[in-house]
Amino acid sequence: MVFAARLKLPFFALLSALLFASGCNGPRPSGGGNPKLPEAGSVANLRPGDSLVITLQGVPDPTANSSQVDEQGLVTLPYIGQVTAAGTTTSGLSQKIREAYISKKIYTAVDVSVTVTERFVYVGGEVVRPGRIIWTPDLTVTKAVQAAGGFTLYAKETRLNLVRDRAAYDINATLAQKSPMEDPRLMPGDSIQVPKSAF
Repeated sequence: MVFAARLKLPFFALLSALLFASGCNGPRPSGGGNPKLPEAGSVANLRPGDSLVITLQGVPDPTANSSQVDEQGLVTLPYIGQVTAAGTTTSGLSQKIREAYISKKIYTAVDVSVTVTERFVYVGGEVVRPGRIIWTPDLTVTKAVQAAGGFTLYAKETRLNLVRDRAAYDINATLAQKSPMEDPRLMPGDSIQVPKSAF
């Protein structure tokens, strides 16, 4: 009887050690927060999707052209065609347009002013009202989702896809709702896609 008890003790000790070791090597919850997004240049720089009014004055036919910076970062204007807008400021774009009109001998002198009327972010997927959201300097991921009507019942809130400058980042909106420090601030032109949950 004493011999049997001695045999059981090492067996239980070995079993406990194995269980402890397997528990230590199992999957661990990720303790990290949402990624820190890189700044997408200065907010003052124009980006694809920005809506502009480009005014030409001091010429025989003054005009105010409504235009939008396209996906290639260009705006199109009468007589001179496409001009690169993305990455420049409104004053920089004004100068480019002025120089284009003068170098192509459309005008000998022209005053150009560029005004940004609206800037947007895009929210798609499992939200109530997918589409464009007007950008404001304090707009965050969770505020953009709320502006799109909130999540649908099928949304996977823990893995939103945020695209900025053709790079994608996974954002946990549940974590962002609990901690403002984990709620990334958006830049004009950002795009958020909310996937459907598997369950």
